[in-house]
Amino acid sequence: MKQTWRWFGPDDPVTLAHVRQAGAVGIVSALHHLNDGRAWPADEIARRKAEIEAAGLEWSVVESIVVHEDIKTRTGRYRELIDNYKQSIRNVAAAGIRTVCYNFMAITDWTRTDLDYPMPHGGTALRFDAVEFCAYDLLVLKRPGAEAEYPPERIEAARERLAAMSESDLARIERNLIEWVPAREFVYDRESFRRMLDVYRDISLEGFRENLFAFLREIVPVAEEEGVKLAIHPDDPPFPIFGLPRVVSRASDARALIAAVKSPSNGITLCTGSYGANRDNDLVAMAREFGPDIHFAHLRNVKHEPDGSFHESEHLDGDVDMVGVVHELLKEERRRAAEGRADAVIPIRPDHGHLILDDIGKKVNPGYSGIGRLKGLAELRGVVRAVERFAF
Repeated sequence: MKQTWRWFGPDDPVTLAHVRQAGAVGIVSALHHLNDGRAWPADEIARRKAEIEAAGLEWSVVESIVVHEDIKTRTGRYRELIDNYKQSIRNVAAAGIRTVCYNFMAITDWTRTDLDYPMPHGGTALRFDAVEFCAYDLLVLKRPGAEAEYPPERIEAARERLAAMSESDLARIERNLIEWVPAREFVYDRESFRRMLDVYRDISLEGFRENLFAFLREIVPVAEEEGVKLAIHPDDPPFPIFGLPRVVSRASDARALIAAVKSPSNGITLCTGSYGANRDNDLVAMAREFGPDIHFAHLRNVKHEPDGSFHESEHLDGDVDMVGVVHELLKEERRRAAEGRADAVIPIRPDHGHLILDDIGKKVNPGYSGIGRLKGLAELRGVVRAVERFAF
């Protein structure tokens, strides 16, 4: 496995020197200052690549070339924006970057109610509180039709929770849910978010899925021609939020996507934390079934809670069988090598990490502190070594 690390560019508090000290060899990055749908210029890509290589690292994966909302809804400038996306694929390929991770989540990126959930060890984690989310969606945002989407016991719990919240609690939840999203070109306030929800009101689940497949039918041939592997990231969390359609949440979704455009360039990012937040997903079985089409893997873990909430756990201490997943990925690498595939080695990265030790109190990108991910990568590296030694 190629051990990689997400880096948010020159402003990232975790420097490239830190990444090298952590033991990663590849960088997962993007031109975050050009995330408004324009084509990425070749000179900007070259400049970022040179910076990474000067630190003794390799730009292994682009994560991500943003899919604009007009593309997802097939409205406005979507035709121009798809053409821009194709050009960005060509330009990163010309720079020698052959894996592109992207997502197709309506409006939101990954969503949590709490970015600093206290853990027993004294650090903090990311958490999705199902009751707090219901309280915001139903009682603060007052989204039309929301009440029909929640069980009565959750609505009652949400009313009680909202009554006990302080103004700062409510501001935190709103900031985390609609204002703060990583690598987005703008932020929403409550009214602009409601207006954006209205754009999606008449797009059904199957209509949104067809929009994704229509997008793939255009960009996959370009990626195949350029030797690029496209790896879609699952919905996070992998269930409906804000009434929005979710089309990359289950094994059946991944299966449909791969079948929709059959190509070696059309594949998935196996994010064990995102898929793992859906209790119906068996991550070991998914790693086995989709092995040939896994172009990238995010390895992190989650703990489910009885009320539908979840939080991000230690990498090896959650509800995902991480050792089993790593075993399946290593078996897939051996199968590819035997076939002579050029992409036999699968890039992986420790996804997210607890805020611990000296990182507490420092400026960090939520989920992307240095020490927490260093710990996760070290644990994953140990699993890889053990599986390689004793399972083959």
